Amino acid sequence: MRNWLVLLCPCAVGVVLHLWLLLLSCPAGGPGKQHPAGLLAFFPHWKPKHYDVIVGVLSARHNEELRNVIRSTWVRHLKQHPGLSQRVLVKFIIGARGCDVPLEDREDPYSCRLLNITSPVLNQEIEAFTLPEDDTSMLSEDRIVSVHFKVLYPIVITSLGVFYNAKDVGFQRNITVKLYQAEQEEALFSARFSPPSCGVQVNRLWYKPVEQFILPESFEGTIVWESQDLQGLVSKNLHKVTVNDGGGVFRITTAGEGSLPYEFTQGVEGIAGGFIYTIQEGEALLQSLQSRPERIMHHVNKLKEEDALLKDESNTYEDIVFVDVVDTYRNVPAKLLYFYRWTVESASFNVLLKTDDDCYIDLEAVFNRIKLKNLGRPNTWWGKVKM
Repeated sequence: MRNWLVLLCPCAVGVVLHLWLLLLSCPAGGPGKQHPAGLLAFFPHWKPKHYDVIVGVLSARHNEELRNVIRSTWVRHLKQHPGLSQRVLVKFIIGARGCDVPLEDREDPYSCRLLNITSPVLNQEIEAFTLPEDDTSMLSEDRIVSVHFKVLYPIVITSLGVFYNAKDVGFQRNITVKLYQAEQEEALFSARFSPPSCGVQVNRLWYKPVEQFILPESFEGTIVWESQDLQGLVSKNLHKVTVNDGGGVFRITTAGEGSLPYEFTQGVEGIAGGFIYTIQEGEALLQSLQSRPERIMHHVNKLKEEDALLKDESNTYEDIVFVDVVDTYRNVPAKLLYFYRWTVESASFNVLLKTDDDCYIDLEAVFNRIKLKNLGRPNTWWGKVKM
């Protein structure tokens, strides 16, 4: 008998240790201190607390002030009324990681993509596209060709251009080139090429000057070439031209990445010419690049401080769900998906409500609307969409 006890003791200790580790793995801020699915498999009678409504509040990491306003207003009202507090769970949805790129060093304020400018070409005009020396340009069947681009640092376009047919003597075409801002129907400026007015030939293109505007950082534009003849354009695949981005001050994007005006989505994506541009505020750009390493180091230290503050805030209020994404605006869809997964795995509820940390929720009105619209039914989506 004693031998059996000796053999069974390690097994019993192992089971207890395993269950203890499962308990430790429970999220501290989980609704009702729920137990994970693995533990429920051992103890089916342990059920997560049921809520009529779970409110997920999208919040940026640095928005502690807004979260505290919510805690001191409609969430306080919720806690002061047991009839509501037993039915509603409120959780702030925050990305577990901050962006390690300082705001001024990002491609845009909504992402965490580094503005990767190196050796900018300053104080001179730059041809955006060049063709290989051995290229023999011929007409295609495409009468409308467009290319989409994004400005990463301010530039000024001084000229628009078109490719020419190697078989032509002089310029024998009628072509219009227009620059559009993304999602705008009216062109910012345009150039029209014809045999009597073909502009100036530079390398492999014909160029005409245009009205000059500073295209700011984050500007998204579309250049559209359109043949006014029955023949198509001389056009190239995006991968068959050299892009001269001035050290990284703009980049070409595909239709899937950018927003093309509807009427041009039927055109062929490609390049049928080019543009000449200059980089603005060159000295400021050089100074920014020189100070970047120090700025990044300072930013990383601030992120560590932010992590510590968020940990303290979470331990104090137990109302934060950290989701496994970098906390940026472009990651909002991913934040929501991770939160939806968390609610399904960690809670029991009838209705899931998503809101933002700058919104006030009238919970009594929410329950009245749920009852009026019969929103407790499974697979029901309710909300408003602005078009």
